[in-house]
Amino acid sequence: MNNMQQMMKQVKKMQEQMLKAQEELATKTVEGSAGGGVVTVVVNGHRKLESITIKPEAVDPDDVEMLQDLVLSAVNDAMTKAEELANKDMGRFTGGMNIPGLF
Repeated sequence: MNNMQQMMKQVKKMQEQMLKAQEELATKTVEGSAGGGVVTVVVNGHRKLESITIKPEAVDPDDVEMLQDLVLSAVNDAMTKAEELANKDMGRFTGGMNIPGLF
């Protein structure tokens, strides 16, 4: 019986640590960029876009498609980095397993 209580305490402690780690992900950010840094985006650990910065030299009214591609590329770069951050932070609890819906 003592072993069961000890195990339940450990599970509860791990759950609390996981919740704290998930909350901390919201405060961590990663930056993605494209075009040598003319477009940069910042995404938090929950994969929420926080900002987009476009340098004036990226804006060519005759080539809007290029700017769209740069923004898309920068966002995808940041999202990939945010996913890697989440996997790294939460991986210590899951042993590297990808558990859908966990983060």
